[in-house]
Amino acid sequence: MIQPRPRIVDLSEVEPNTRRGGDLRAMLTPATVGSTSGFMGVALVQPGDRIGEHYHPYSEEFVYVVCGHLEVDLDGEPHVLRPEQGLMIPIGMRHRFRNVGNVEARIVFHLGPLAPRPQLGHVDTEETPAAEPAGAGADGGGVRS
Repeated sequence: MIQPRPRIVDLSEVEPNTRRGGDLRAMLTPATVGSTSGFMGVALVQPGDRIGEHYHPYSEEFVYVVCGHLEVDLDGEPHVLRPEQGLMIPIGMRHRFRNVGNVEARIVFHLGPLAPRPQLGHVDTEETPAAEPAGAGADGGGVRS
């Protein structure tokens, strides 16, 4: 087994994924750095925008709010998320993020473990108006955040 080598990935190197709303950038992934246990990225959410409801059947999601004011719905129940707060979303819990502030929100996220196959990593539970056709953009080496 070949050990992955450390690699720095700049936000500007990662294609935006806007399929679910917001601008999701899967930065440290199996495809970009050879990770084997999970992946990490950043979500940029403009005022009034949202990331559509979804869940991860194989992964916990860890979220840290860098800036901005958000509401997150967890299995339909709204919760406030502010800068410098973290949240762990259990496997299978439906969640949706909304920027309820007046500045861009930045969220760092990590998911692990990886799904057995990339296409099994993410399940949408609502339609999100999107500018990007299905299959475009970065998605964590196939696992979607």
